[in-house]
Amino acid sequence: MKEVRDLAGKVAIITGGGSGIGLGCVRYLADVGAKVVIIDVNESAGEAACEEIDGKAVFIRTDVSSSSDCRRAVEEVAQRFGRIDILVNSAGVIRRKNVVDLAEEEWDLVLDVSLKGTYLMSKYVIPVMERSGGAIVNIGSGWGLKGGPQAAAYCAAKGGVVNLTRAMAIDHGPQKIRVNCVCPGDVDTPLLRSEAVQLGADESTFMAEAGDRPLARVGTPLDIAKAVYFLVSDLSPWVTGAIVTVDGGGLA
Repeated sequence: MKEVRDLAGKVAIITGGGSGIGLGCVRYLADVGAKVVIIDVNESAGEAACEEIDGKAVFIRTDVSSSSDCRRAVEEVAQRFGRIDILVNSAGVIRRKNVVDLAEEEWDLVLDVSLKGTYLMSKYVIPVMERSGGAIVNIGSGWGLKGGPQAAAYCAAKGGVVNLTRAMAIDHGPQKIRVNCVCPGDVDTPLLRSEAVQLGADESTFMAEAGDRPLARVGTPLDIAKAVYFLVSDLSPWVTGAIVTVDGGGLA
């Protein structure tokens, strides 16, 4: 089984890799042998993550909503490693507001990072990846599959990520590129905890309520990273266009 689990020789780009789910994916994929490229706009977080992985990762500061930044980052990876085997589109932000209260610039920010960023990174990675095939995992959300309160832009962005995944799987399957989506439930990350602040809620109460699901806890970045690993590894050679819910039974 070692050859199935081992990602040695693979090059993986992970957006939003400086914290939260992205950092969980960085840690896990590096641990199973991949050479990891951390993409994040937060330079201090990206450098700290890179230092933690120590020799198994490099950091490239990138604003995923910028076409020029994404193109430059992908060109740097291709030049340095000569290949890209895995792309995890994890970068995202949230603003807990309805459409009336949401400012236009907040709508633009959420859509630009979560949805446009997924498009841009994929746009530049795929021409490199198609040389030898590969796997893309887009991080969606349970709220990309159903609605949620006070999160209009986030629901719109993640709903777009879910269906963009299906379109990409259809378009790029002939190039031996598999494209799947993981839709997490509430995961204990700085992003989730920031929602309590945005809503003016007590953080401990907010987190306890987030764990009200059949498995009776919030998720961890490692929970999501393991699902991502399944989808980028040889354990799922005939899986593409799939939307995998990882939420402790929350949607159930």
